[in-house]
Amino acid sequence: MAAPHRLALKRVYVPASPGDGRRVLVERLWPRGLRKVEARIDLWLKGIAPSHALRRWFHEAPEARWPAFQDRYREELRGTAAGPLAELRGFVQAGPLTLLFAARDKVRNSAVVLKAVLEEEPG
Repeated sequence: MAAPHRLALKRVYVPASPGDGRRVLVERLWPRGLRKVEARIDLWLKGIAPSHALRRWFHEAPEARWPAFQDRYREELRGTAAGPLAELRGFVQAGPLTLLFAARDKVRNSAVVLKAVLEEEPG
């Protein structure tokens, strides 16, 4: 297997840069206050985002639920989101990829978990 290309995380509100490569929004909901024409998004992959139930549960207490959220989201990625995950793995092999997220918390959000999963060997 060829070595993966650069994989980055970026808040969707940060302007695009030439090194971003393919820009994929990994949120289920469109980011507030962002106009689609200004977003510079190549693909909106809603199916890779946490389920509505998991997202709502996590947002009730993000700090306390962060460890459990990571486990539950990884389960979803192995199950209902396996197809979109495989698609992202292909993008990583093809060239630079930037995962776009809307959360203010840059440390505890679903894109952080997704990036970690993509950096692991496929299971």
